[in-house]
Amino acid sequence: MKALVYTDIEQLTYQDRPLPTPGAGEHLVRIEASGICGSDMHAFLGHDERRPAPLTLGHEAAGVVVGGAMDGRRVTLNPLVTCLSCDACTSGRENLCSDRQIISMLPREGAFAEYVCAPERNLVTVPDHVDLKKAALTEPIACGWHAARLTRAVVGGDLKDARCAVIGGGAIGVGAALALAAQGARDITVIEPNELRRARLADVAGFEVCAPDEPAAPEAGSVDLVIDGVGYAATRAAACAMVRAGGVIGHIGLGSGEGGLDVRRMTLQEITFIGTYTYTAQDFRDTAEAIFDGRLGPLDWIETRSLAQGQSAFHDIRNGQVASPKIVLIPEHAD
Repeated sequence: MKALVYTDIEQLTYQDRPLPTPGAGEHLVRIEASGICGSDMHAFLGHDERRPAPLTLGHEAAGVVVGGAMDGRRVTLNPLVTCLSCDACTSGRENLCSDRQIISMLPREGAFAEYVCAPERNLVTVPDHVDLKKAALTEPIACGWHAARLTRAVVGGDLKDARCAVIGGGAIGVGAALALAAQGARDITVIEPNELRRARLADVAGFEVCAPDEPAAPEAGSVDLVIDGVGYAATRAAACAMVRAGGVIGHIGLGSGEGGLDVRRMTLQEITFIGTYTYTAQDFRDTAEAIFDGRLGPLDWIETRSLAQGQSAFHDIRNGQVASPKIVLIPEHAD
């Protein structure tokens, strides 16, 4: 099969790889769509020791099961493979499993390929009326769904009167904004510095989109709930400044690990900070259902390219030349 393999820093090679063999309880999935994630970009730049070259990246995927009892089933893949038996797993917090594995991280090859293997329990059936390119968005949007659920609980569970802000207009930020809306929020501002992307997001949904320095950006101390979908020192500092006393910050982004938090202000004004990592299995299923029934909108803000064009896609994303929040790569199956 063909796969897009991370072979060196800033180098992806479109090459032949062996067809994977499913293990016990697993299925072979013919990939029809696989999105580029920020964590793939971190690996591409050599910033993720958990993803050493050579490795097939990609974990935001949807496709069709090949062989076995589920042959022909259209599915989206939950890439988080957990033990099911530890305290985290048995309490419904599988994302905190200490033995977790992720498709696209050793020992599991990723979904920038024609085929990938995944446990049956990680496959969510996609209805016939749902485009598999949109079904592949389940994974990134589930990150925002999880953050929205956890932060919503802090502000009392009802978001209809809450002022919300999301930092970052990539797929994680847009997914978080759509998840907030689906969970009841009506006042949402997305803050995105890239002018190309702001223009693309202007008609995505009913939320405000602005640059960090525009008048429409939230004032200091004015926001009930902030989700940082970027995760750099500057965005953490912005979140700390804009959140109100008693408000909450949900932190998804993994841009960098240090700086930005105004711990004194957070302490004196009892601001809650929640680190949010991926999603639970239930969050993933809930997000999929929200995609299937249309609660997350038309999801028409993706750009598609062939898997063979992956190197140029990564290059364009890195250089800020992509307006869409998400590029989805499409394998060119020979059969």
